[in-house]
Amino acid sequence: MELQKFAYDNRLVRMFMYATILWGLVGMLVGLTVALELIFPHMSASIPWLSFGRLRPLHTNAVIFAFVGNGIFTAVYYSTPRLLKTPMYSELLGKIHFWGWQLIIVSAALTLPFGYTVGKEYAELEWPIDLAITIIWVVFGLNLIMTMVNRRTKHIYVAIWFYIATFVTVAVLHVVNSINFPVSFLKSYPVYAGVQDALVQWWYGHNAVAFFLTTPYLGLMYYFIPKAANRPVYSYRLSIIHFWALIFLYIWAGPHHLLYSSLPDWAQALGVVFSVMLIAPSWGGMINGLLTLRGAWDKVREDPVLKMFVVGVTAYGMSTFEGPMLSLKSVNALSHFTDWTIAHVHIGALGWNGMLTFGMLYWLWPRLFNVKLYSRGLANAHFWLSTTGMLFFAIPLYFAGFTQSLMWKEFTEEGFLKYPNFIETVVQILPMYYIRALGGTLYITGILLMIYNLVKTTQAGKFIPFEEDQAPALHVQHHGSDKGHRVIESKPVLFTVLSLVAILIGGIVEFVPMFMVKSNVPTIASVKPYTPLELQGRDIYLREGCYLCHSQMVRPFRSEVERYGDYTKAGETVYDHPFQFGSKRTGPDLAREGVKTSPVYKPASWHYNHFLDPQRVVAQSIMPPYPWLIKNDLDISTTPKKIRVMQKLGVPYPEGYDQKANDELMKQAREIAGTLRQSGIEVSENKEVIALIAYIMRLGVDIHENNSLGQK
Repeated sequence: MELQKFAYDNRLVRMFMYATILWGLVGMLVGLTVALELIFPHMSASIPWLSFGRLRPLHTNAVIFAFVGNGIFTAVYYSTPRLLKTPMYSELLGKIHFWGWQLIIVSAALTLPFGYTVGKEYAELEWPIDLAITIIWVVFGLNLIMTMVNRRTKHIYVAIWFYIATFVTVAVLHVVNSINFPVSFLKSYPVYAGVQDALVQWWYGHNAVAFFLTTPYLGLMYYFIPKAANRPVYSYRLSIIHFWALIFLYIWAGPHHLLYSSLPDWAQALGVVFSVMLIAPSWGGMINGLLTLRGAWDKVREDPVLKMFVVGVTAYGMSTFEGPMLSLKSVNALSHFTDWTIAHVHIGALGWNGMLTFGMLYWLWPRLFNVKLYSRGLANAHFWLSTTGMLFFAIPLYFAGFTQSLMWKEFTEEGFLKYPNFIETVVQILPMYYIRALGGTLYITGILLMIYNLVKTTQAGKFIPFEEDQAPALHVQHHGSDKGHRVIESKPVLFTVLSLVAILIGGIVEFVPMFMVKSNVPTIASVKPYTPLELQGRDIYLREGCYLCHSQMVRPFRSEVERYGDYTKAGETVYDHPFQFGSKRTGPDLAREGVKTSPVYKPASWHYNHFLDPQRVVAQSIMPPYPWLIKNDLDISTTPKKIRVMQKLGVPYPEGYDQKANDELMKQAREIAGTLRQSGIEVSENKEVIALIAYIMRLGVDIHENNSLGQK
């Protein structure tokens, strides 16, 4: 049989490798910064774009989409051509993908710190950037699929199955969750509202973890561990079960982020059931990865690459066991809104994604530069710094989470909350935050060692831009020789379609009744749209990232009802674009903040002083000051357009209301400013702080006035 000669282009791989390291360092330095800001709240020096609420989304986006994203593309562009015995379909598409993705990352870095955000976790980027992501993702997918079509191998290896699932699922997730109505070039509102928006968001958020942080890295695992160990994958059959069970089950699990919320019970139950079922395929993958190293444990002890792979796969196993456990309602009642969740996700990010990425880079670099790694000793030091840093980061946060939850729920013998003031829990867990910052510092120190090691390796070697290979042309005439799964593996387009069908089923089953059956979101007659001033204040609330530290979801627990007021109903959030249930309580819940009879009610003067200097109001507070809210004039030029967009989204403002909205806005602003003057605070009614106070003091008022009896 005649052999065809061809060459793999390593230049694109090198570009993505460099980007992986750059954005990994940037993303984790921002993460360390926000960790320190929780210890030293004045660290931001009252500079808006350095505040915790604006930097935290930059940290998550940089780590997920910049560091891990570029790591994914490094693995895909290196392994895919070699597995398919053909160059990537298009060099031009590869370059468009690379530069387009870096432009998206830079756009995120320029917009998020300056407050341009949709306000949905892991989906904060505004609509022009979302559109660019869609285009670049299609470019990537086209290049991947066409490379499979042009392959010289009959069957598609397991790593590429996971790349295919990543492409189709991320495309669906991103498009569905990012449907927004633009107000301006950098402002938009999601088309979904309240509990429906929450379901869509956590269907997206959980499966962004599943199909951006997990499935492509499973592909990476299935390629690089056998290569590094020089051993075949432990079980082909297990990989088949692992793949199809994982992508089918994962898509259902999103509602476990909303347990004990106002999401209907049937949706919560689906999330719990499928989350528990996920243990089997997840651990099947972990076992397949670790048992690939059977007989090679002596090599593992010496080789830093394999050690990193082992710790990474083990972290994957621990995270994918803990995740289903956290989705059990009895456990979730303790863990949700606490630092326990933060510890959980960082075991995945620092362990699974970080360690596999570092192992891949250490394995690839000498091969692309045709030289031995500069220092195995430094690589081993990096391994221990990363492992120790991860443990120093996560373990204190586990204790912090346990402490928070137990203190929130504890009652005295007389039946009163033992710790009625939220700040009491903050004081208790502050030492854990110091240790977390130490862990992050150790982890970043390891990255700096890696950069030095790889730079020295580069200087000693010479880059190989093209790597020649040869293989026979693909012949497909033996159709009858394939049986079972081998038939699907030989048809990449069919494989892609079947993957799409597998991931669509769960979403359709959850979404159709949620959006079509009205009883899932009962109407509450007293719930009215936000006033124009409150709407502007809500946008400031989103801009400053307040939702990252404060929830607006009182769960039906005695402890929460005693602490905050009546539990949250689905019907009271129907005008919230986006929803504000929250996922972490660094500060207290705000769902009943405006209700005068609630335990958490505070007057306008308290809120004003709290924004100006939180520590003057609550001495132990770790909230940063927001003096710019008092200095900045409120931009009311956007009010009419915002009202019109809300009307398109179904918010029942009267016809022509946009024309008089600013008159009502100023009337309410003057009333709040007058109330503040009575307390001795002189502030103009046209300042941003007035709008934010208006929003906060509206929270919970509608449902309280009706005492939840207006449901129909």
